[in-house]
Amino acid sequence: MERFAKQGAKVVMVDLPNSNGERLARELGENVIFQPTDVTSESQVLAALDAAEKEFGGHVNTVVNCAGIGAAMKTVSKKGAHPLELFQRCLEVNTMGTFNVIRLSADRMSSIEPDEDGGRGVIVNTASVAAYDGQIGQAAYAASKGAIVGMTLPIARDLASMGIRVNTIAPGLFLTPLLEGLPEKVQHQLGQSVPFPSRLGNPDEYAHLVQAIVENPMMNGEVVRCDGAIRMPPN
Repeated sequence: MERFAKQGAKVVMVDLPNSNGERLARELGENVIFQPTDVTSESQVLAALDAAEKEFGGHVNTVVNCAGIGAAMKTVSKKGAHPLELFQRCLEVNTMGTFNVIRLSADRMSSIEPDEDGGRGVIVNTASVAAYDGQIGQAAYAASKGAIVGMTLPIARDLASMGIRVNTIAPGLFLTPLLEGLPEKVQHQLGQSVPFPSRLGNPDEYAHLVQAIVENPMMNGEVVRCDGAIRMPPN
């Protein structure tokens, strides 16, 4: 978001109402607005698309799906069986929320005037290396991210005739707000587990890959790991 805003893109940032989105949007300048949104809500996602069109004119032509939650619970533990509600909630936000944004934004993109290549828009989703290397206690999270990986190609094929490209990034260990809350020693140890570069990923490196996908018209229906060659151990 910050990378795109600095290059002159008009950005609508969506997050839950209790996030710091409003403050961040102000810091990033006049080309960025914040729209409180629950990605699992059809009406709220439509409201975000409406806000983009009202504020900036035209239709949204690029969407980056980053919303997600985690869940850490063994299938069976001393506490008993994995709560089904926890599993459902993880899939609801991570998988259904992603698909909800895809379907509604693609519907708007379909009416955009195509470029000389026939392209109308680009959608980039966020999975995780957990989709492939799920650790102990990550059944719900890995399932939700694996579903995003699995639906990338069929959705790209669904939308190909409309000139809408769909790709997914599977990040490894990045310095997200979740990891920033860990002690510095633990952050360093996690970074050292990455083969090369042996550190946590910088969010701008994720954004750099998003930009490359958006700018390359032949990138379609692909899932790209961005992980420094890490393969996660069982725990």
